Amino acid sequence: QVRLVESGGGLVQAGGSLRLSCAASGSIIRIVTMGWYRQAPGEQRELVATITDDGGTNYADSVKGRFTISRDNAQNTVLLQMNSLKPEDTAVYYCNAYIYYTLYRGADYWGQGTQVTVSS
Repeated sequence: QVRLVESGGGLVQAGGSLRLSCAASGSIIRIVTMGWYRQAPGEQRELVATITDDGGTNYADSVKGRFTISRDNAQNTVLLQMNSLKPEDTAVYYCNAYIYYTLYRGADYWGQGTQVTVSS
């Protein structure tokens, strides 16, 4: 069984910063990609940022230059440093990872979500 557990959400004023953390645990052989998605009320879930196991990153245009994704492969964790936050960044943020739980079988996993609220 694989679990993703997020932490670090909260309430912050516009212009402030937050750091989200996600730790994967369980039967893990290899984590290919880790990332963050978000979903605002009434909106579809959207990609925020992803990072591959060799460090390649991808960001949504709306967060480029403000958010930084990183990972610690030894600890099976992924971080999202969010700076210069805007009210439109308000959403539930979900951790995602594609994890091989055997040598040849993998699956997509999601965390439970953490609320980020940015006040104007």
